[in-house]
Amino acid sequence: MAGRSVVLLLSALLAAGAGSAAAAQQAPPEQPLTQLPYEPSLNPASMDRAVDPCVDFYQYSCGGWLRANPIPDDQSSWDVYRRATVANQRYLWGILDGLSRADAPRTATQQQVGDYFAACMDETAIERRGSAPLAPRLAAIDALSDLRGLPMLLADLHLATPTNALFDFSASQDLVDSSQVIAFAQAGGLGLPDRDYYSRQDDKSVELRRQYVAQVVRVLMLLGDSEVQATRAAAQVLQLEMSLASASLTRVERRDPRKLLHKMDLAALQRLTPHFDWRAYLQGVGAASLRRFNVTEPRFLQMLDQQLQTVDLATLKAYLRWQYARGMSPYLSSNFVDANFDFYSRTLRGVPAQQPRWKRCVQLVDRQLGDALGQEFVSRNFSADLKQKVLHMTAQVERAFEIELEQLDWMGPQTKARALQKLHGITNKIGYPDRWRDYSSITLQREDFAGNVERATLFEARRQLAKIGKPLDRGEWGMTPPTVNAYYDPQMNDINFPAGVLQPPLYDASIDDAPNYGNTGGTIGHELTHGFDDEGRQFDAKGNLRDWWTAADGKAFEERAQCVVDQYAQYTVVDDIKINSKLTEGEDIADLGGLVLAWIAWKMDPATANAQPRDGLTPEQRFFVGNAQWACGDTRPEQLRLSAATDPHSPLKYRVNGLVSNLPQFAQAFSCKAGQPMVRPKPCKIW
Repeated sequence: MAGRSVVLLLSALLAAGAGSAAAAQQAPPEQPLTQLPYEPSLNPASMDRAVDPCVDFYQYSCGGWLRANPIPDDQSSWDVYRRATVANQRYLWGILDGLSRADAPRTATQQQVGDYFAACMDETAIERRGSAPLAPRLAAIDALSDLRGLPMLLADLHLATPTNALFDFSASQDLVDSSQVIAFAQAGGLGLPDRDYYSRQDDKSVELRRQYVAQVVRVLMLLGDSEVQATRAAAQVLQLEMSLASASLTRVERRDPRKLLHKMDLAALQRLTPHFDWRAYLQGVGAASLRRFNVTEPRFLQMLDQQLQTVDLATLKAYLRWQYARGMSPYLSSNFVDANFDFYSRTLRGVPAQQPRWKRCVQLVDRQLGDALGQEFVSRNFSADLKQKVLHMTAQVERAFEIELEQLDWMGPQTKARALQKLHGITNKIGYPDRWRDYSSITLQREDFAGNVERATLFEARRQLAKIGKPLDRGEWGMTPPTVNAYYDPQMNDINFPAGVLQPPLYDASIDDAPNYGNTGGTIGHELTHGFDDEGRQFDAKGNLRDWWTAADGKAFEERAQCVVDQYAQYTVVDDIKINSKLTEGEDIADLGGLVLAWIAWKMDPATANAQPRDGLTPEQRFFVGNAQWACGDTRPEQLRLSAATDPHSPLKYRVNGLVSNLPQFAQAFSCKAGQPMVRPKPCKIW
């Protein structure tokens, strides 16, 4: 799970519609950038020194930033990470704009990203085609005459379109043998963000379901249904999805990997869904020889089979038409794009205005041709010297974790030895992959944007399924090089820091080490700690799901983790909604562990001995302010409600105040006294 995720991957392609005309007229038009803008990783202007840091350290560190950075109309939230992301996008826009010119000198790889971007930006051609790109598959759905044709139809939709109708089928590492890649059959096919959206009975949830049905009606009418037909079909679609949602695990349940482990052969899989022909489906996705599967939610597949028996064919076809159109709407003419925006961005996230076309196109190139675009970003912005500096900091943080593990008084020697083995086995991936992905087999056409999306989707789906039965490639990355984020993968047992997150204001090689250790060092520690949080600790040094803890040590961990759970459960997200601290447990633990490790690593670094006060702050104060300023930001109420149900991260304010209130080093740095808000009477400490 990405550590300091700003939920960009979830919403990047959905943030699209009309917004405030006045705001749009007043805002200066954005232009491509020829170089990345510089912002220091500790900016005194972002602070509000009128606030007592011992009362509200977040406001003290970020008050100036919040005043100067209102949420743009095309965003559901706005923070340091998002601002840096948009800066990267504007820079990539400049690159892609140049590469999109057919007469420009280009390599084969540059031609691919340039032609893809050109097709995405050609709004005239996209408007002219309207819904025509959907016609062949809509005809195939309309031609479905019985359940015997469903597996091959679904196989095509799953392979070549951004659609996971009825279920999701993919390849992933075997949970108990990480060296093997096997097929995963998982729950899917819901149009609302989470299974709880279908069952909650509070007024907001009931109204949201009404708006969702209206959205289905609107899209089905765009496909040619009459209002009467679309209204009847939308009600039936909602009932089908409600049934599937009722058999889905909660997000908290899915945080327990053991609840997702149900390995079986083809015969056992077929018994779960006797009315769905898995052999035909596997043949359709080009994987007829597969015989081993992991079914993450068997009860979901049983419910799916029950629905296949009871739902009439017309409802099933309406559901498939809706799911297909929903997945493709961002890549069609403006009537589909606007409909998609109105519900998935305006209603669900409170976003007033459409993202400009260039921004959506840059995001899409990064999503579908990320390594090709990443080569352009890395060659201009990530030097060997920068990589070595980050590797040095990583080694310092890892050494700090090693010291902490060795000194723990609550962990026994047997578990310590295995924990150290896991720590020493973590691979550090910094900047970009060792091998770039080859996209040359994708046919890209400058006049066929929707077709490019589907052909690139097909390429990736086939690439993933082709991994099954092959030697595991541990060099794979799950993020593209320009991404402003980082993550830990428990089965790869690696931490991944793309080049995009190693630029100012997040990593600033031009200033003193204190804020860099607080910011990037804290992120490194955060990702390392994920290997030992409530979820990550269940995987061993090789990435296998295995209990390597003694019973006593496991209990001692859970007692300390409960302190964090209890602390964050008291914080309010929005209205009367509290943090679901069992959902955010792993991220909250990683935040706390990461800051502790970064502090120790900074203090160990020989350069720290010569650290001097700057900007009216001691080196220790600069460390903590540097850590806090990565989190400066604001979020719309609608997005906060959505995040409370779906996001494993706590709101930004608590990712700062919740941490420092547990650290005596912070209290000492700012001379905080017992009883002040930033000094917890019983601090939580795990690592």
